[in-house]
Amino acid sequence: MKMIRWWLAGALAVSVNTALAADTGTLTRADAARSKPFADAPVVLQLKSGVRVDIVSRNGGWYQVKSAGKTGWVRMLSVRRAAATAGSAVTGIAGVASGRTGTGKVTTTTGVRGLDEAELKAAAFDEAQIAKAEGYRVNRQEADAFATAGKLVRVDVQPLPAPAKN
Repeated sequence: MKMIRWWLAGALAVSVNTALAADTGTLTRADAARSKPFADAPVVLQLKSGVRVDIVSRNGGWYQVKSAGKTGWVRMLSVRRAAATAGSAVTGIAGVASGRTGTGKVTTTTGVRGLDEAELKAAAFDEAQIAKAEGYRVNRQEADAFATAGKLVRVDVQPLPAPAKN
């Protein structure tokens, strides 16, 4: 029974990746295609708004796309997937994931919800990363100077009232 489950899971993964590999999309805004699915990864290609791309794969909130003979990673929110063809294995899944299932209204979502179970199990304390994060800390005076330079305006927001007890 376990063997059948593994086989079915593998077959589903292959069919979804194969179907996704055949998908195309159009950039909704200019974006940089990066060497890896990270915002700080090196840029391999600058893509203009309206450019058609072939979607190769997906990783979290990123699509790996191919354009002009080069492959790179762009944010999912920068790509509008083309309408799936009849018989596409992911037609229903794509509709649900994109929020475009028959409403006529457009909703954008990437479907990224955070860390998965494997990432949580593999997590380990890293003192160097804690120190790096603490290095971004600023004091009140530095924060005020940053806000002034950016022409930000202070707005006081009152806390919400306590919820009514039923």
